Amino acid sequence: MENFEDVLAQYEPMISAVIRKLNIYRDFEQFRQAGRVALWQAWSRFDESKGNFTPFAYRSIYGALLDELKRENRFSEAHTPVETDTVELLAGHTVDEEDCGLNAALKTLPLEQRQLLIMLYVENLSQAECAKFFGITVAGVKKRRERILKKLKQYLLQVT
Repeated sequence: MENFEDVLAQYEPMISAVIRKLNIYRDFEQFRQAGRVALWQAWSRFDESKGNFTPFAYRSIYGALLDELKRENRFSEAHTPVETDTVELLAGHTVDEEDCGLNAALKTLPLEQRQLLIMLYVENLSQAECAKFFGITVAGVKKRRERILKKLKQYLLQVT
């Protein structure tokens, strides 16, 4: 195993198998690249006197992809994506408007939903912190946020 290109060609199917095993269903190229980097690191660190390269490469790739999944989960819990058109629509209305606009749309929401929006967008709390406060999962917070933004968008589209 003198040439890394040969090693990469031989172990590329292993990277794909680990991606399937971890049920990764998006951002394939990002994870495939993380697997390639892990393979290269394993190849450069490998000591032939310690055993066979294949299990060492497998564990290195598997561990690197798990680390990448954890990193991505931490990022998605800390950052809240918002649809561009929703933000533009909300930005077009000021809070000072009395009968219409964002203020009126917010008044149509139940207290708990307004509280969630305030925690997410005013206090800049993470989704994990909001989930703990409301006693639900992070996925539940994401779904509620999505529904609330959809309601606000529908209300603002009706008003304008």
